[in-house]
Amino acid sequence: MADAPFRPFETHLDRETALNVLQNAVSGADDGELFLERKRSEGLLLDDGRIKQASYDASEGFGLRAVRGEVAGYAHATEISESSLKRAAETTRLAVGDGGGVMSPTPSGTNKKLYTDADPIAGTTFPVKVETLKEIDAFTRDLDKRVVQVTASIAASLQEVSILRADGTLASDIRPMTRMNVSVIVEENGRRESGSAGGGGRVGLDGLIDPANWQAKAREALRIALVNLRAEPAPAGVMDIVLGPGWPGILLHEAVGHGLEGDFNRKGSSAFAGLMGQRVAAPGVTVLDDGTIPDRRGSITIDDEGTPSGKNVLIEDGILVGYMQDRQNARLMGVEPTGNGRRESYAHIPMPRMTNTYMLGGDATPESLVGDLKDGLYAVGFGGGQVDITNGKFVFSCTEAYRVKNGKVGAPVKGATLIGDGATALQQIRGLANDMALDPGMGNCGKQGQWVPVGVGQPTVLIGGLTVGGAAA
Repeated sequence: MADAPFRPFETHLDRETALNVLQNAVSGADDGELFLERKRSEGLLLDDGRIKQASYDASEGFGLRAVRGEVAGYAHATEISESSLKRAAETTRLAVGDGGGVMSPTPSGTNKKLYTDADPIAGTTFPVKVETLKEIDAFTRDLDKRVVQVTASIAASLQEVSILRADGTLASDIRPMTRMNVSVIVEENGRRESGSAGGGGRVGLDGLIDPANWQAKAREALRIALVNLRAEPAPAGVMDIVLGPGWPGILLHEAVGHGLEGDFNRKGSSAFAGLMGQRVAAPGVTVLDDGTIPDRRGSITIDDEGTPSGKNVLIEDGILVGYMQDRQNARLMGVEPTGNGRRESYAHIPMPRMTNTYMLGGDATPESLVGDLKDGLYAVGFGGGQVDITNGKFVFSCTEAYRVKNGKVGAPVKGATLIGDGATALQQIRGLANDMALDPGMGNCGKQGQWVPVGVGQPTVLIGGLTVGGAAA
């Protein structure tokens, strides 16, 4: 397929025909749309000095949806044609039944342009990508003789979407994405430890393959690995925790963010359901979800229903003031959509999802918050975690953490896990620093089997009374 801009109604399907089929499919429905997508992606992985994986994928298709009340009919296909669209319409009509709904208003348009529409795959030649990965490997090994393995990867994609509504309105978006990652394994006296660093966003590859960028990532991955090489077993027990800025916001995303998505609250399954207007966090805590930050991984000009993305305040000075909404849940809850209707691809139905979710900073300095710790942990890096949306309970593993006693940062610790629940943790925030930062651009969020790119962020935060699961009592 040529790399021309995605114009499905010029190359595959007559627009008027598509509109007629769509109108029939959603007749008597509350909402619905035809979502068309074309996506291309490329990935390269170097391991142990060799290119172990090089992939290129191209796909396109459509998803047709009709919504009535709480029921949605959805059908999708890889073939964009009149015949496949008519077959899909037969399926979606099942959700509408005898009809009787009133079609929701079409989203307002937007002239925002939050990121480039250039194809990041075509912007850099394949040989340059391969050579960059080899240079990363050689550079990282030369940094320290204890390096025994280097893994580096480059990924780029371009997603083009068009959303047709029953009144004939067509909204489109072209979404680039790039990412680079460096992982290092070091060994000393028979002990092996690892570290990794990465990032990216809705930008071209030029900045990522610049030596100044990847050398910084290589040094950071090595630094984390060497810190872990001298780490001691983590303590266990209930203690105060200071979380570092930026990527540790993944805890906020998982433990709190999912609980503020509209569908969980409409169904009453969220720990935050029914608490609108009430205090859910300590004074001074303000949490936003913002899909309008230029070039960020989680940003979207429009969501996957055509609603312009927004800068949505969820918690303001500790008070719950908003949820993240797609069109269906917003309508059922009697509120406005917030631009958070997202889907993984044309093969998936949209649902309320986060974009860039972060906590605003305060007036304290990071040093003063660490200085307030009598006996606790300073956690600056996180790996995987698990969360129960119904009660907000979470378990997160730390990839970089330090023991703190009497305000002094001591030895690094290994094997620390943070255990608690989001609602309680928000109430136990005792200090916010003035160093709010966003993550470097490496987050993916899973929900009901769908994955979308997201961003997180926060300042240095002091939280009291979290349970630490460690290797030593």
